[in-house]
Amino acid sequence: MTTLSSRADVVTATPERYAKQLVSHLGRRVTFRVEGDTSTAEFGAGTGTVVCGDGVLVLLAQAPDEDTLARVEHVLGSHLERFAERSELRVTWRRKEA
Repeated sequence: MTTLSSRADVVTATPERYAKQLVSHLGRRVTFRVEGDTSTAEFGAGTGTVVCGDGVLVLLAQAPDEDTLARVEHVLGSHLERFAERSELRVTWRRKEA
């Protein structure tokens, strides 16, 4: 089975703050597994991961098909952009080749 994946590196001085806000908000609908600086949740057949780095918040999406991957990207990306509107953070996904 092929797994599609994509990644968005969002540069911010406060990755921990945005990760906490994103995971807390989305956690009302999905359960996140938290391990250190990494939080992962299942979105139907897809998986979304939020990773705090040094000056960067990394969003990872994985899914078995294009539609599911696009859904995971949209959920993670649109919510983060809404929370960070004042900071004008933009999420740009880069697809990885299978």
